[in-house]
Amino acid sequence: MMKNNSKDQDWHGTTIIGVLKNGSVTVAGDGQVTLGQTVIKGTAKKVQRLKPGGLEILVGFAGSTADAFSLLERLERKLETFPGNLSRSAIELAKDWRTDKYLRNLEAMLIVTDGKDLLIISGSGDVLEPEGGIASVGSGGNYALAAAKAIYDNDLSSKEICKKALKIAADICVYTNHNIVSETLSKIK
Repeated sequence: MMKNNSKDQDWHGTTIIGVLKNGSVTVAGDGQVTLGQTVIKGTAKKVQRLKPGGLEILVGFAGSTADAFSLLERLERKLETFPGNLSRSAIELAKDWRTDKYLRNLEAMLIVTDGKDLLIISGSGDVLEPEGGIASVGSGGNYALAAAKAIYDNDLSSKEICKKALKIAADICVYTNHNIVSETLSKIK
């Protein structure tokens, strides 16, 4: 029997990867959103470029889109409070996310970068800086991570690594498609 309430079904879909290599960083994601076993949308844009206070930030998100946008707004406010300090802004967001009665119910994960730091922010209060210049989240995140690690040492740009890794994830993960959106920062500040 199918449940009518969307809260009773699992939202799945999207794979986000960030790669920092040779002075550039790319965040890329696929466009698939599913509800249960049904593809709802194949062209969602889950990678954004933010410019709070003139600082360029790339953000990719997996999980609930509405929850992620709520978190992006709060991240922008933290970046305005702590200008030029992505790490501090991310930590403050994670603290709020874990302790605030409203925020702790939000279901999303973020990859954020300013071209220097590459971070994963989660609702459990984690702000992680993955080793090796590669971060991934979402339903196909582990597939994309493995693929990116396997080709990282090849003569490829951060954008090329992201696209190849997402293609591999999309070939394996049913919640990931081949509609890839990426954003790149070309110089580390």
